[in-house]
Amino acid sequence: QVQLVESGGGLVQAGGSLRLSCSASGRALGRYSMAWFRQAPGKEREFVAGMRWSDSATYYGDSVKGRFTFSRDNAKNTVTLQMSSLKTEDTAVYYCGATADHLRLSQPRTYSYWGQGTQVTVSS
Repeated sequence: QVQLVESGGGLVQAGGSLRLSCSASGRALGRYSMAWFRQAPGKEREFVAGMRWSDSATYYGDSVKGRFTFSRDNAKNTVTLQMSSLKTEDTAVYYCGATADHLRLSQPRTYSYWGQGTQVTVSS
């Protein structure tokens, strides 16, 4: 079992920055692909960014490329999402996910473990 806890959400003005963290316990993350997803009210869960465990390849959703940066620290069992140039459309609950798979990483159903989510609200 892997337990995930997100932190760092909050209220920020458009154009600002936030840094989200996801701390894992239960197992070492070294052989888990990790990702951030987000879900706005009335919308499906959307892939934001992730890293494949097998080769550390990093992927981003089209809407966040160039603005968000995904990183992981296996020694600390954490992953982070640095968000810059935030837009009002980035407002959502952000979730951290973990999977032992290394394919189909943009699909929520691939992930076995989820955190409880952290709210990010971007005001205009």
